[in-house]
Formats: sequence, C-alpha cells, structure tokens
Amino acid sequence: MSSAIPQESENRAGMRRALGVKDGVAIAASSTAATTSIGIGMGSLAAYAGRQTPALLLLACLPILGIALSYARLNRTEPNCGSGYTWVGRSIGPWPGFLTGWVVLVGNVVFMAYTGAVTGSVVLQFLNKLGWHSVWGLRLDPGSTGISTAVGLVALVAVTVTAITGVRAATRLQMWLLIFEYAVLLVFCGYALVVGDQPFSLSWLNPFDIGSPQALAQGMVLAVFIYWGWDAAFSVNEETRSASDAARGGLIALVVMAGLFLVGAVAFQRVMSTGELVHNGPQALTFLGGKLAPEPWASLPLAALMCSAFASLQSSVIPTARGALAMARDRTLGPVWQRVHPRYGSPAVGTLLIMAIAALIAVLAVGIPQLNDMILTAVNSIGLTVALYYGLTALACAVRFRDSLRQGAVRALRDVVVPAASALVLFGLGGYLVWDYATMSDHFAMSPDNGWFMLALPAAFILLGLAAAAWAKWVRRAPYFRTGRGTDADALTLPMDGDGDEDGSGGGTITLASTPPPLPSPSDG
Repeated sequence: MSSAIPQESENRAGMRRALGVKDGVAIAASSTAATTSIGIGMGSLAAYAGRQTPALLLLACLPILGIALSYARLNRTEPNCGSGYTWVGRSIGPWPGFLTGWVVLVGNVVFMAYTGAVTGSVVLQFLNKLGWHSVWGLRLDPGSTGISTAVGLVALVAVTVTAITGVRAATRLQMWLLIFEYAVLLVFCGYALVVGDQPFSLSWLNPFDIGSPQALAQGMVLAVFIYWGWDAAFSVNEETRSASDAARGGLIALVVMAGLFLVGAVAFQRVMSTGELVHNGPQALTFLGGKLAPEPWASLPLAALMCSAFASLQSSVIPTARGALAMARDRTLGPVWQRVHPRYGSPAVGTLLIMAIAALIAVLAVGIPQLNDMILTAVNSIGLTVALYYGLTALACAVRFRDSLRQGAVRALRDVVVPAASALVLFGLGGYLVWDYATMSDHFAMSPDNGWFMLALPAAFILLGLAAAAWAKWVRRAPYFRTGRGTDADALTLPMDGDGDEDGSGGGTITLASTPPPLPSPSDG
C-alpha cells in the first residue's frame, strides 16, 4: 500500500463536510459576481450587440448550461475538489488534465491581483460618496493605482482570513453580501423597468437581429466570460454534506445569474439608449442609480458593487486553494499545498500562499508598468483559458460516459450529446478568439489592446503549464502520470454508496490499491 494513502485519508478527514446547497449557491454566485458583471459588462456587450444584449445573454447561457450539466454529471460519479483537473485527467489524459488545473490556478491568481485593485478603487469611490476624501493627509483618490492597490490588499487579507478560519463562516458572509446586493439590484432594475422611457421591443430577445456574425461572435465571447465563476461551487464538493449539494448549488446559482443578467440588461435598456450604455461603460450601474434616485439612495448601487467585489475576491481564494490541494494530493504540486488546518479544516497554508502570490503581483504591478500591462492583458484575454478548461471538462464528460449512447436517447443526450456540443461551442469561441487576436494588430507591442500580446500571454501560461507538467512527471514522478489514464489509484479515494456504486452520495470510502483504476461505468451513480 502506497504511503500516499494515509496522508490523503488524513486530508479528506480534515476537510469537514459542513456545507449545504445554500453554501454552494453563495460560493458560485459570489464568484460569478452578477452585480459587478451587470454594472461593468453591460456597456461592453451593448457595443457589440446593441439592443440585442438580452438575446446575447440568453444565447450564451445555453452552452454554459451544458457545461454545468457536465460538471454535475461528473461530480455525481466522482466528487473531487480538483473538479476539472481530476475529471479531465481520468477521462482524457493526464497532460490535458494537468493543464486544466494549471490554467485555473494561474488564471485565478492573476484575476485576484487585478480584482484586488478594482475592489480598492470601488471602496475609495464609496468613501468619497460618504464625504471622506482624505485620511491623515493622504488623499483617497479612486484613480490612484497605488492607493487603490493598498486598499485592495487590505481587502484581500481580510477575505483570506475568513477563508482560512472556516469556509462555512465565509459562505455565510457571502450570503449576506449577496442578499444586500441583489436586493439593491432588483429594486433599482425593477424600478427602471417601470419608469424607463425607452420602449421595449421583442427584437431585444432576437439574436438574429445582431448586426453581423463577427459582432455576434465577439459578443458571445464576452457574454460567456460574464457567466464565468459558477463552477466554484464544485471546488467544495468534498466539504458538502452530500456530493449532490455542490451540483445543486452551482446549477441554482447559474439559473439565478441568467435571470439577473436578463433583468439587468432589459432594465438598463429601458432607461438608457445604446449610446448612453456604451459611453458610461464600467460606470453604468452608478449612472443608473443617479438617474433613478437622489442621494443618498443613488449611492446604494455603488455599495452593492463594493459588496460584489468583496464577495468575488473571497470566492476566488476558496476554489483556487482547493484546486491546488487536489493537485498536491496527486503530487503534481508540492506537499505544502495539501496541508489542512487541524482546527479549521481548510487548506490554510495553500490559501495563504495564493493570497501572498496575488498580493506580490499586485504590488509589483504598481511600480512596474510592464507587469501592470501584462495583468490587464491577461484579464482581457482570460476568455481563452475559460473556453479551454470549460470545453475540456465537458469533453471529459462525453468521453467518460460514451457508453450512454447505447443506453437510450435521454441518457445519450444528457451524458454525451449535450456535453460534446457545449464543448465544441466553447472550443469554437476559443478558436475565434485566437483568430481575432492574431488579426487585430499588425505588430507586437506590450499593450493590453495589442492582439499579438493578448495571444502571447495565454500561450505563455500554457507553455509554462506544460513545463510544470513535465517536471511533475519526470522529476517529481507524480503518480498522476503513471497509468496514462489520469489520476493514479494510489492517489485516489472514491466515495461509495451502500451498494458499492461510485455515486458520491456518501456511505463510506474505499481506497484503491496501486493498480490502474477502471473508468467509472456510465450506469454508476
């Protein structure tokens, strides 16, 4: 019996099963950050789709829903906090599996470095609204990168502490933040639907009225990115009382997000023309508040935006640390990432490391303009990595359950056809992004709006991931790469139900010996 088994059993025992469906909803909804997406993204969507922005959001939800159903199906058979990293590794192969985990890890750390400064800027804007323009002679300027980053670092440390001291407490905080921001969002958007002077048209819901195929493709890429984050619910599937709770939480959050995005898009268009939406851009939500209500009520949307930024920052820390923990259990990352705090039951060291790396990147970006440009470019092109790992995970579902093609039309549709079609859509959008970036500029420049630079950074992340995978395979000799079929048996513990089927519903565990693990049957679970 491998020595890795007791260590993994200790880690799994340390990760306490204390979460329910509401906690999964809180994590997924906070990560998606509907208020931030509505407040910042609607103007960008309108630039591509015009008055058909609601139709674009509905259309983009279809492949994302297919991806979410793929996550739920895989989670039912094999709940693992590594989610896509584990599922892709076991179904397609260890190299694409490692890349799935790697791009999520790197993408989230970079996004946290960026979101920290954004959170700091929103906090400063809110303080200015309250009349606080300086503290101890220091000017609280939201436009100052240094001051915004400093405030954002304080926020990052605060959310990291709550993530370490207990994920249950963190999700409770997220739920209260969500309740406040959604209440504000629904009140203002609901009021806008009633009093708006822009006439509603059914053409707003017709994607065929979008100006051109190119505008549709560009809008789809952005709309899919706006939905990004619901999969954070699956990062805590080893801490939920039932494996299905994580799936329910993620799916409920996704449906709620789609509803909020649709209401928000229609409400904005009832109050603003397309030109006003595009012109206001990231300030569209605060502009809406000022247009519909006097102060201090007009500042409530800004307060909701601040809550959304805090919750999004916290919900980025939680899944990133757990993804690193899953990789460390397979020895594709170092053992420091898999240490679970004996009191709090959280991957405390990994969480601190992730926070420290994100904070270091944010601080260095203040003094190094080129690094700041790299962060902005990485965020602008993050749709490529999202398309990659979402598409690979859906493809893993289709491959793992391919025998369902012989199990009837319903099972074939659920397990293979919908996941495969969703994966193809995401890969198609990713391919379009590659083409768009490659033809956007006629020369290379380290600028956030240079297409070649926007293409070079994701490519560099993937190449760095391949180098890290090679190190894990040949130097670290991770068992993850041993069988050619993904996660090796001596680094895997699968939950079993009372009948011995791998459905993740609890009822004990079985630790496999160091023989190649068979892929789960489509009929399992």
